[in-house]
Amino acid sequence: MRTKKTHRIMKKFLIGFAIIIVLLSIGIFVFLKMTFLKTFPKLSGEPEVGEWYEVSVDETQSSDGSEWHGIFKKGAENKVVVYFFGGGVSITPETSEGGNKFYATNMTGQDFVAQGGIDSNAENNPFRDWSFLVIPYATGDFHSGTSVYKGKKTVYHTGYSNYAAFVEQIKPYVGEPDTLLVTGFSAGGFATSLLADDVIDQFPSAKNITVCVDSSLLLYDGWHETAVNLWQSPQEISDRLTTDNLVLDSLTALHEKRGDTVKILFDCSYRDDTLQQYQAYIRTGTMTKSKENGDLFQKDLAKMVKGLQENIPGIGIYIWNHAEDTETRNTQHTIISSNVFDKLEDGVSVADWIFAAVNGDVKSHGIALLER
Repeated sequence: MRTKKTHRIMKKFLIGFAIIIVLLSIGIFVFLKMTFLKTFPKLSGEPEVGEWYEVSVDETQSSDGSEWHGIFKKGAENKVVVYFFGGGVSITPETSEGGNKFYATNMTGQDFVAQGGIDSNAENNPFRDWSFLVIPYATGDFHSGTSVYKGKKTVYHTGYSNYAAFVEQIKPYVGEPDTLLVTGFSAGGFATSLLADDVIDQFPSAKNITVCVDSSLLLYDGWHETAVNLWQSPQEISDRLTTDNLVLDSLTALHEKRGDTVKILFDCSYRDDTLQQYQAYIRTGTMTKSKENGDLFQKDLAKMVKGLQENIPGIGIYIWNHAEDTETRNTQHTIISSNVFDKLEDGVSVADWIFAAVNGDVKSHGIALLER
């Protein structure tokens, strides 16, 4: 009797355990489908206002040769944001072959990012009714390459080709916007500086133009050679790269060409924990984070801000401090994809700061952090 009773108990336990496992699996699957595995419906026909779409683009690919697509939302206002995603970088054949140790190699998880931060539907988001052209990042080339690298493995550094084909395909749905914001975070911020001039040419009807680079500072003497030889960027892009500071070179060139017709903004956390690791790799060959690396980054950032202010009178700067580590004092990387509505400096959020600039009020905040 005890054996039969024990068997019944075990059977009930196993059935209950199996049900729990199934429910957990369903829950995990639903969570992933709502987050990292989120996908949008493919655009077919006329887009509905306020809806997000995946846009398939012929002859585009991620660095590993897999599918690449753009992401689009048609807004209710005659205003457009061209938004470049980030995700690491390749600067040498070794980093190209290193793949996802250094950069995002495919589209996994990127649709999820498209509904947070500056492109969210939050009530306090001043850009929620704008059209968004989102350029996901999976090519390791700051969205600026046209090359197929062939070494130990084939790597598609075709970010520029992907971007250009997507924008050309989606422009008919945007019409003739009167206002344009070009922005991006991390690698997408570098791309913003490199490609803003190209984007502006794509939307000649826009007379109110703002360019905002978020969290993009890496010093490297080989930027020009990388752009020419590894990425094979268009010459008008690579020709601008004359120093070790790609963003400073590119934004200076943009201002020299466009003058006050383009409002230029730059933001960064003052001891960026991710950028200082990449900088350590450039300097030493090893990605490490430490207080000493943070100290170096803070000094480099102060020098960069000074250079931007000298080269671009009227530039808006926002230096911020968020999620500071108690030991290293190093801080969060990027802001516009996450905490863009948090009032981090002077009671002003990065979203407030960008929107004020769009409306002609360009200011700077948080620069005193660089002196801490």
